[in-house]
Amino acid sequence: MGTNYYRIPTEQEIEERRARLQKNISEMEMTPSSIGYGFKFEKQDSWETETPWDVFIEGTSVHLGKRSSGWKFCWNFHNNKYYKDKKSLLKFIRTGRVVDEYGEEWDVEEFITMALEWGQPDGLVADKEYFDKNPHHWMSNPSDYYDKEIDGLRVSTSTEFS
Repeated sequence: MGTNYYRIPTEQEIEERRARLQKNISEMEMTPSSIGYGFKFEKQDSWETETPWDVFIEGTSVHLGKRSSGWKFCWNFHNNKYYKDKKSLLKFIRTGRVVDEYGEEWDVEEFITMALEWGQPDGLVADKEYFDKNPHHWMSNPSDYYDKEIDGLRVSTSTEFS
């Protein structure tokens, strides 16, 4: 059992998003085709579609990682969608607010300190040594599940956490 942490927008950022949402809604075409298609429009440089609500909600709750007793803090890099290294991760965190899975807001710097120190220096890491000592017989290739190390951070190979 552990605790998950999320980056959420600042009040100013969410107000800016709301203003864009209101503008996008006011500019929606009310044609039968637009209505029938669910007010979706093509994303820039993509074949995918989105709605004004999709634009508003994107990135409003970004899972940062999880702390668990006995383990080093495990970061979620979302396949480098929001950040790709320690420097860009910390910048991303500092531009917003941090809440835990129970809705409690954390001071950003206190969260960063806690996460960087959690399980140091000898907390568990899901690596070859761990899986050799703790075989998971349902895994055909445990190396697919090994944590990565990025700039000294334990980073999960998965983007799905529970």
